[in-house]
Amino acid sequence: MREFSIQSRDAGKRLDRWLSQELPALPMGLMQKFIRLKRVKINGKAAQRDARLAEGDVLQLYLNDEYFEKPRSIDPFLSKLHPRLSIVFENEHVLLVDKRPGLITHPDEHEKVNTLLTHARAYLYQKGEYDSMMPGAFAPALCNRIDRFTGGIVILAKTEQAMHILNRKIREREVEKRYLCIVHGRVNPPSGLLDNAILKQQGQKRVTVLDHDVSDAQRAQTRYRTLACRDGLSLMECELLTGRTHQIRAQFAHLRHPLLGDNQYGDPRLDKRYHRHYQALYAYRLDFRFTSDAGVLAPLNGRSWQVNDVAFVREYFPEFAADPLLSPSNPQ
Repeated sequence: MREFSIQSRDAGKRLDRWLSQELPALPMGLMQKFIRLKRVKINGKAAQRDARLAEGDVLQLYLNDEYFEKPRSIDPFLSKLHPRLSIVFENEHVLLVDKRPGLITHPDEHEKVNTLLTHARAYLYQKGEYDSMMPGAFAPALCNRIDRFTGGIVILAKTEQAMHILNRKIREREVEKRYLCIVHGRVNPPSGLLDNAILKQQGQKRVTVLDHDVSDAQRAQTRYRTLACRDGLSLMECELLTGRTHQIRAQFAHLRHPLLGDNQYGDPRLDKRYHRHYQALYAYRLDFRFTSDAGVLAPLNGRSWQVNDVAFVREYFPEFAADPLLSPSNPQ
């Protein structure tokens, strides 16, 4: 049973018209039947369908829950899109998705449909976890992004609460992001810290790496280690300590070890023999290392997720593709 108190805006309405307005899922025939069976009462007394409602009246409705459900407006776009996602992990607050290289993360002036965010929202809409037609409803949002031709794990917040927590945790470096990449040559020393300043000038897509601080430049730090060397190439693991535009790509190019296939910062003469047309870079692992309160995301603390099958590792370092170094330290 559910009770409703009649407000001034509904005073004077007939009972049957109020029921049709407030319970659109209730067929007219069933409504009249329920009224006859005294399953609809006004102030505790049986009512007639043409009874006039007064402000302050209390309606008692002894009806099944299904009749109180509001019909959902259909989003003509999200309802028809066939979402293509590789889901790494999902709970009620977070969705971790393995983005394929070539797919952009957010809609832009050139592409509105085939984006990671659009596919994720369509997926959640069709699951009934996101209602794009509800005014003021939270729209699931990406908390990190990676370049179009970089693959890897992207974090999507399904709730506003999770979004605020994740943005703070990423800003405070409590979410560790690790990448695999292939660079030209052997890096010396084989492991270490890249610590530079990155300058991104307005209107330019490329960034400039500087060995000294200048106005408007941002500090960029990447911890790296060499995993394997073969055929003039090195397979590297990188941990981002900061999150600057094109950080890994620009820093290794500045070190004179550009990423294999990088059209923007690489060397086409070096890439020619390998026949690769976009950067060998993959955001392959996330570690949640919360040192402060994480609210609804506390169950994620101490857990790790990663992509174990990275195509360019199989192609250029086949002997390393199944190496235990690529197995998560906290397997799920």
